[in-house]
Amino acid sequence: MPLAYPQRASIPRPALPDTLVLAAVALLLLAGAAGRVPALAVVALAGAVSCALAGARLSRLTAAPPPAPVPAQVPTRSRAARRRAAPPRRVAVLLDAAVVTAGLTAAVLPLAEPGQRSAVVVSGLAASAALFVAGLPPAARRPRPSARVRLRGAVDATAAGLGLVLAGWLLLPRDPLDPTARFAVAVALGGLALAVLLVLTGPHRRTGAARCRGGAALTLSGLVMLAAVQTGTAPGRAALVSVPPLVGGVLLTAAGARRATRPEPDPPAPPAMVWPRAVVPAVAAVAAVGWQLRDGGPPDLTAVLLALALAPPLVLRDLLRADDPARSTGPDGPPVRHRPADPDHSGAPVDRAALLRALATLRDAPGPAGALLVVDLDGTGPAADGHQGREDVLAEAVRRARAVVGPRDLLADVTATGFAVVTEVGPVLAYALGTRLLAALTEPYRTAGGALRLRAGIGLAEIGNGGPEDVLRQADLARRRAVQLGRDRVEWYDAYLEEQLVRRLDLERELPGAVARGELDLVYQPVLDLTDRQPVGTEALLRWRSPVLGTVLPAEFLPVAEDLDIVGELGCWVLDRACRQLAAWSAGSRQLWMAVNVTVRELASPDFVPRTAAVLDAYGLAPDRLVVEVAEPRVGAELPTVVARLAGLRSLGVRTALDDFRAEHASLAQLRRLPIDLLKVGPQLVDPADPQRPLIDVVVNVGDRLGLDIVAEELESAGLVDGARRAGCRYGQGFALARPATAERVEAYFEEFPSASR
Repeated sequence: MPLAYPQRASIPRPALPDTLVLAAVALLLLAGAAGRVPALAVVALAGAVSCALAGARLSRLTAAPPPAPVPAQVPTRSRAARRRAAPPRRVAVLLDAAVVTAGLTAAVLPLAEPGQRSAVVVSGLAASAALFVAGLPPAARRPRPSARVRLRGAVDATAAGLGLVLAGWLLLPRDPLDPTARFAVAVALGGLALAVLLVLTGPHRRTGAARCRGGAALTLSGLVMLAAVQTGTAPGRAALVSVPPLVGGVLLTAAGARRATRPEPDPPAPPAMVWPRAVVPAVAAVAAVGWQLRDGGPPDLTAVLLALALAPPLVLRDLLRADDPARSTGPDGPPVRHRPADPDHSGAPVDRAALLRALATLRDAPGPAGALLVVDLDGTGPAADGHQGREDVLAEAVRRARAVVGPRDLLADVTATGFAVVTEVGPVLAYALGTRLLAALTEPYRTAGGALRLRAGIGLAEIGNGGPEDVLRQADLARRRAVQLGRDRVEWYDAYLEEQLVRRLDLERELPGAVARGELDLVYQPVLDLTDRQPVGTEALLRWRSPVLGTVLPAEFLPVAEDLDIVGELGCWVLDRACRQLAAWSAGSRQLWMAVNVTVRELASPDFVPRTAAVLDAYGLAPDRLVVEVAEPRVGAELPTVVARLAGLRSLGVRTALDDFRAEHASLAQLRRLPIDLLKVGPQLVDPADPQRPLIDVVVNVGDRLGLDIVAEELESAGLVDGARRAGCRYGQGFALARPATAERVEAYFEEFPSASR
């Protein structure tokens, strides 16, 4: 099958508008702090520019087409994740309105009368808050934690919130605000700051919904600060403190909305960042106290009461942690991380329910959450037959696994041909444990039926990346990947791996029947003589135009076709369609060759040579107008069969070619055995800047002695074309000469060369 040029990975462009806006805001803040620009003018300009950029991005989301429907065969988890990541268009509309409202509030503030500015900001704050509440996308679901974990989280949040409220109370100006309004503003700022802290440090902080929530809280914090300083006629430079949260909030909201409205799976949930929740409020409170002492202000009653209110949650938090069994003290004194209790230390694995309980326990425990390994075993050899033999081997495998894992690790049944291991160690040590399991499990087994060797595939997932069922699913996906790649390996789960597996499932579902549905297509790339730039032939390149998956290149779907054993069906279609097109071109005065790629598996088929002869006869083609190409890296394993088939093709008069030739010693020695007419080399051999460039002289000399014509392929620049010609390559192929195109466009291209006839 033809292997076309690989797709080039797109490089993400830097967010230049964000950089320009942030730079402009920074300059405005410096000018405002120096007194060169009025503070309200800085607020208005910064708010207008940032909200205009965020609003424009949200407006584009409202005008974007709805996400494509998710195929019904995609696994349930991916379909649910995509549904959460693609809320209705109203989300973008409402968030756009909220951001625009916040920007207008800041922009019109200098135009309002001094006595009305506070009312303007409060009105804008209320409208923005209502729009944010109505438009925020749904949060990612997470398993319900235990009562102890929920209580500890509530206590931690209370302590952090009180610390932030105390910081707000001490930092807010005293003169323009009466104590009640000042306390209300401090509570509002503390609550919003706590919301930002919890959202941006939580396990789902990378999702679009979390970023939208953090951006909304920051935006509202900026408006609250702006409202607090508008009670006097001259708020002065104090209004500048509202600019950073306002600007950062609207930009973060737009970025989160873009991710939330895309039909892509959420990134894997990392563990929650615990330390910022304790450190940030404490640092803010201490800094605020220091600021007040610096100004010489005495502590007031409210500040004292808030400081005293911090004591109970702090004490209760320490009591909960001291009473946590996960932090119980070991025999030598230091704290032990919690380990799942194995109810059967004799070696027999426990069932799935115990596995899920152990995963939940480790997930809720403080510290590293541990890892899950799912082991799949596949037996080879005569002893693999028979139920009792398989049971004995599996029991021996469990005994070997028990000897490798730690005494407190848990073994559980999850599949009929394997088991799972729950370990408390981190992912790196768990990976090392997986490699030790591989070494132990793949040693030969002695049974009554003879020697047996097991091949193992192991999938690994971190326990902190979701609920127990999610972790088990992730480890099983990694196990499936290890099996696909040939077993005897440990695969580590990540989001990209899941995307690959889902894509693989899509390919396996859609590829069968593609020929019958008429979804295959050929494009043709001309081959030119490098001396006179005249076309001498074309190469047929296969494309799969799937209505579900779009255009798929052979490099992606051919391995799937080989696993599904339908390569022969695809190859028959390609040979027939290419010969039919060649017959249509040969009906005129042109005599060009047509190159068709085949796999080693196709070539090894006993009927390949007679089938090729039948196709040539059916279309009345001269055999020497057909070139059959086979890739050199795949030849080695089936060299005798390949030699026999190529010799059979040459006996018919069909020309043969060796593609993807590697200029290595073994490859050069192998050339003498292969009955070929053309040798295709890559661009690195003709590139003057490539270290392999001197090898082209050896290849050309060997080709001359063996009577081979050299074809330089993938020539994508004029320099490579010139280098191939100077090196002695007779023919060339690549984008710099002619791009692959449909039959009609290639035929029009040939019209530019009326004398082309080879």
